[in-house]
Parts: sequence; structure tokens; C-alpha cells
Amino acid sequence: MELALLNTTIATSDGRYTLLTVTLDHARKRVAAALSGQDPTASGIRSYIGHEATVALLSTLLGVDIAFNRGLFAQEAGQSALCFKLRGRVENGVELSLEDIEEIGYEFKVLTRTA
Repeated sequence: MELALLNTTIATSDGRYTLLTVTLDHARKRVAAALSGQDPTASGIRSYIGHEATVALLSTLLGVDIAFNRGLFAQEAGQSALCFKLRGRVENGVELSLEDIEEIGYEFKVLTRTA
């Protein structure tokens, strides 16, 4: 299964989940391991991030090209997702710039569907 990249923490399928906050360094290592085949639980990555500024920021932060994708994601049992989570709420319909995202602040989380 691929490591999914999400721009929120959301359960997309029924099941049991674990959610852990991770550092930027851990997020970078997780992505690198999935891309290099060093992660036995993830064969590559797939972005489900449909916001251009977030894609640009994540590409910079993670050191890899992240694809823009507004597709639907259904998490499978045993699959992990690296989630980018803003530390604040944004008004409905507002398009954030890179500067706006940096000002609000963010964190990374790993959401794993365990069953």
C-alpha cells in the first residue's frame, strides 16, 4: 500500500485508527523510506492534497515533489497516512498563501488504520 498524504486528519473509512503527532524530521524520513522501498508498510506515496499552496509548502518541507490531487481517498486496513494539519481554523472559501500557512502554523500526524 502507498503512504497517503493528506491535508487534514480525517477517517475516510470505518475502522480503528491510531493518530500520532510526529516531527518534520520524522515526516521527511517516512516519505523517503516509502519512496526508496525501505518502508515495509508503504510502497511509494500518493498525494490527496487539493490545495496549491499546501502542495508547494509540503514539497519544500519534505524535499520531494508532491502532486496536486483532489481525488477521493479511502484508507485501507493497515495503511498509514501522513497528515498535514493546520493549527488554526480558516474561514470558509479562503485561499491561503504560503505566508498565511506559515503564520497559522502546522504540524504533522501519522494516521494509521489498524482494523
